[in-house]
Amino acid sequence: MKTHTRVVVIGGGVVGCSVLYHLTKLGWSDVTLIERSELTSGSTWHAAGGFHTLNGDTNMAALQGYTIRLYKELEQITGMNCGLHHVGGITLADNEARFEQLKAERAKHRYMGLDTEILGPEEIRKLTDGMVNLEGILGALYDPLDGHLDPSGTTHAYAKAARMGGAEIILHNRVLETNPTKDGWEVVTEKGTITCEHLVNAGGLWAREIGAMAGVYLPLLPMAHQYLVTDDIPEIVEILKRGREFPHVMDPGGESYLRQEGRGLCIGFYEKPCEPWAVDGTPWDFGHELLNEQFDKIEDSVNFAYRRFPVLERSGVKRVIHGPFTFAPDGNPLIGPVPGLRNYWSACAVMAGFSQGGGMGLALAQWMIEGEVERDPRGFDVARFGSWTSPGYTVPKVIENYQMRFNVSYPNEERPAARPFRTTPMYDVFDGMNAVWGQQYGLEVVNYHALPGQPRHEEPSFKRSNAWEATAQEVMAVRNGVGINELQNFGKYLVRGPNARDWLNRIMAGRIPKPGRLSLTPMLAHSGKIIGDFTVTCLSETEFQLTASYGAQGWHSRWFDQNAMPGVTVENISDTRSGFQIAGPNARALLSRVTRADVSAAAFKFMDAKRLTIGMANCLVQRVSYTADLGYEIFTDQMSVRHLWDILNLHGQDLGLRPFGMRAMMSLRLDKWFGSWGREFSPDYTPAETGLDRFIQWTKPEDWIGRAAATAEKATGPKRRLTQFIVNATDADVVAWEPIWLNGAVQGYCTSGGYSHTTGQSVAMGFLPEGSITDGLQVEIEILGHRRPARVHLCPLWDDAGRMRA
Repeated sequence: MKTHTRVVVIGGGVVGCSVLYHLTKLGWSDVTLIERSELTSGSTWHAAGGFHTLNGDTNMAALQGYTIRLYKELEQITGMNCGLHHVGGITLADNEARFEQLKAERAKHRYMGLDTEILGPEEIRKLTDGMVNLEGILGALYDPLDGHLDPSGTTHAYAKAARMGGAEIILHNRVLETNPTKDGWEVVTEKGTITCEHLVNAGGLWAREIGAMAGVYLPLLPMAHQYLVTDDIPEIVEILKRGREFPHVMDPGGESYLRQEGRGLCIGFYEKPCEPWAVDGTPWDFGHELLNEQFDKIEDSVNFAYRRFPVLERSGVKRVIHGPFTFAPDGNPLIGPVPGLRNYWSACAVMAGFSQGGGMGLALAQWMIEGEVERDPRGFDVARFGSWTSPGYTVPKVIENYQMRFNVSYPNEERPAARPFRTTPMYDVFDGMNAVWGQQYGLEVVNYHALPGQPRHEEPSFKRSNAWEATAQEVMAVRNGVGINELQNFGKYLVRGPNARDWLNRIMAGRIPKPGRLSLTPMLAHSGKIIGDFTVTCLSETEFQLTASYGAQGWHSRWFDQNAMPGVTVENISDTRSGFQIAGPNARALLSRVTRADVSAAAFKFMDAKRLTIGMANCLVQRVSYTADLGYEIFTDQMSVRHLWDILNLHGQDLGLRPFGMRAMMSLRLDKWFGSWGREFSPDYTPAETGLDRFIQWTKPEDWIGRAAATAEKATGPKRRLTQFIVNATDADVVAWEPIWLNGAVQGYCTSGGYSHTTGQSVAMGFLPEGSITDGLQVEIEILGHRRPARVHLCPLWDDAGRMRA
């Protein structure tokens, strides 16, 4: 074994081998994989081997499509057989909500280039040779790319392709320690010590244990999963005689997936009485074993399957496969640079390894070699979970995710496991005011306040929910009086030091303000893509406050660390500094009542920041608002938040003070076409595409990150641009990813939308080709399978005499 290599990949499952191959494919040949046993030991060898493209995250779906297309390439490169069977896949819908979800997914696929289609019952019958009981089935989604493969053969094909690119694979060599060095990592193994610049944890079932060696907690948990393989089935034999294969069938109503296996069938279950496995750690001597059969936990699922697929009841069971595989709390992989560690990379919790393994290997290799990923990685980035996660959080969330694997996924759904966990000093106050809670980065956030007599629960729906009237009233309370909303769900950072301004001028593309002022600025990657949109407040020449998305703390803090500069400290104060925003025509009147300072329009201008005493609390007050109205953000320390609330609440009652939540906030921001992080602004887009280029200070002398790419795009102009639409909708509004039809073809897609309660209109934001955008342009937006008339609207929906700036 060599003593030094550029990269060590720990783990020889399909994901580790994919990472190894993609590193060589992108040009790094001095790479080594270390496996404690044989390749595929762990979860890979007993996987069912199915693959599909269906995923609610469009970037994940695209990477799954890449994975599936890669298999033929691997066969050509290596001459090995991956055992590919592209049989097509059918996802059944046995209720209207499921059918709406499938129609929404089909709509997304239109602009992703995926050739899926909606089927009716008769088409399902033909494709399945009548082997599916269609009682209660409304329709299905068909994907011709779906299929299955040989897990062992595919993993060894990845490994051979990697070896052909120069990689070394060392088997039967357990890793004992991982220790950071000045330039990378020291990996102590049973066969000796190897040093490397980069360390990749692709440990699968053992990823937690490997992470612990480096002092890292990775939020994942193995779950015991069971599937059955039948004896030969005459109906399958007849299909084979005709030169066909039986398609994959996913039956969410029965929590099952079904596919052909030889001359019989294979069926697996995501049962409700599921079993977390090795909660306290995976034994090192586990590997090619299976777990004991447990028919009792899948008994209900099997009985349902017999009704849905009657042929199963007449078939004997040839074997039972019961083994563990890993989940993260939300079911998506944990990929990317681990925050707080230099050159330590996660490649684990890829529960759908043969659907996602290729795409995850590509994404991680791009990240390591090129510094960023071609596609927005937020859905699978390991940094989406903060240091607040713990086994006590992970276990119930993973169980919930497993149990709801085949549940309908609604855009407004708030799942209950492991909640409430992280709360603010205002939790009990707002809870006593009928708050309906959402969750963001582990934090409980008010979505809206239920009206008297209404349930304290928002019904999950693809259409307008029971939150409609309460949200409308909160919106109008802001527009007609004054609303108040907690500021906890902002990410907040304190930047200090003699070089603070120089550092900000390098890391931010926009103008860095003078003392007592604030500015808005995008933060860019080297490629010119948006990785943050920030408010920068200058408290002094050596002290600044940054505010951005609360849920992006992991990504932003990691970027700050990667671009550190001497003479600058960056402190994450997201959970130590909080407060309230007040907004509406009476906001200034309220502020004037609670401070002795002059807060008149002349003395406190738009985008000013002042230190004020409110009641007894020392506060930072900023005149800015995401509500498109006159407003102020009032920050104080967490210990003073309740006092600040008492003062504002006491003096605001006769002014119409009313709390509002995130449902109202998302409606209010649409009145001014304000974009939102993760929707309009993300690593998929550039400033020129989204309009954030107006906040770039092109003339500043500093060589800010992303300058070359942004300047080049400025010279040529973007090919697409974010624009706004008024939609002729009925009972369902745009959520995101709906296709935009122009001249009989899909030419764009939506990023977000909703209902403007201020103006009484359904609205949306989305991308169209740059040359086609004109005010009043007539288009159609496909919502739940129906193409709704819409028109481009380039001016703000609502701007009451410029009240926000007045």
